[in-house]
Amino acid sequence: MTRHALGFTSRRLALALAFAMGALPALADEVVLIPNRVIYPGETIGLAALKEVTLAPGKRKPDGVITVATELDGKVAKRTLLPGRYITASSVREAWLVEQGATVQVFFTAGVLTISASAVTLQPGSAGDLIKVRNVDSGKVLSGTVMADGSIQVSAT
Repeated sequence: MTRHALGFTSRRLALALAFAMGALPALADEVVLIPNRVIYPGETIGLAALKEVTLAPGKRKPDGVITVATELDGKVAKRTLLPGRYITASSVREAWLVEQGATVQVFFTAGVLTISASAVTLQPGSAGDLIKVRNVDSGKVLSGTVMADGSIQVSAT
């Protein structure tokens, strides 16, 4: 009888040790975000349009599914997001910082020399995106990077 009880205790101890070392998956329920209404392409996603859902025990979320609300707040849907469906990272994008057809300042910097000009964007873009712009004075098309302040930085090529 002692031998059987000792064996049970040993197994519980080994299980607890494996759990503590991360050898076993956590038994905590996974939480995912789903839309609580239809979100259309181009629509900005707000927290009111989302609902947290706990997955059933043993069910795992697919790769690429967004689970943190702050990662979705303010993003824009690239495709229709349906209620009850997972929201993948590939189905959302950052909001445009500059819209197509907007007049922006374009800067070229080389050392201490800085040249600025006005240009019209030929495509929308977020901070860090490479977009095309048309110089208002010369009509030349340039490629530049959208900066955080909405200006465009061009470089010599």
